[in-house]
Amino acid sequence: MTVEHVDLREARKMELSANLTGVRRQIESAAKQAGRDPSEITLIGVTKNYPTSDAVLLVELGLRDLGENRAQEGAKKAKESAGLIEEHVNWHFVGQLQRNKVRSVLAFAEAIHSVDRLSLVETLKVEIARSGKSPRVLIQINLNPELSGRGGATSADLLSLADTIVANGVFLGGVMSVVPIGMEPERAFAEIALMHTDLLRHHPTALWRSAGMSGDFESAIRAGATHVRIGSSILGSRHLLQ
Repeated sequence: MTVEHVDLREARKMELSANLTGVRRQIESAAKQAGRDPSEITLIGVTKNYPTSDAVLLVELGLRDLGENRAQEGAKKAKESAGLIEEHVNWHFVGQLQRNKVRSVLAFAEAIHSVDRLSLVETLKVEIARSGKSPRVLIQINLNPELSGRGGATSADLLSLADTIVANGVFLGGVMSVVPIGMEPERAFAEIALMHTDLLRHHPTALWRSAGMSGDFESAIRAGATHVRIGSSILGSRHLLQ
């Protein structure tokens, strides 16, 4: 490793450290505003489109939860980083999941945030039995089903999908959602809270509520999110993979 490379690495580490500190302070402030303990909120650093070196630096800075949107990129990054760090990392798959990618996602992810249909549950059951893995799965909620290109179960489908997940021996961990385009975050997170509360009446161990990204995570925390998925507020807009 050249001196120039070392200097660039340290400069990047300082940049990420400052960003991470700022986000953690925002999380703490939002939690306190809601009368919550900041330790209740898990920060997931989403490293999609950023190099493995950034993931390694985040772990060195104390972050233990990392998220990926793409199966191939996530599997590659998890494998590469495992040889560079000693700490255990909780990898979260937070992108839309296709059935033919389930096997590769199970190879690295301990939590899958985007289960949204019965056919996916069937594939998960088969691949979980084959691999012996036991990931926590979250049901992705779609608050605007008319918006094309967005995955997610509707409010009408939520409980039946949850029942099917549990009946198939898959670990139901909670819910995940993205604020639809054009919807106020406060309204969206309030709707998610109601749906999650209803789900908990039937499945009390589905405690996770994954909601909130760089532009709206403070509102999500005030509405009760347990996990926030932060990319650009930590990693910035530079160092993107080409």
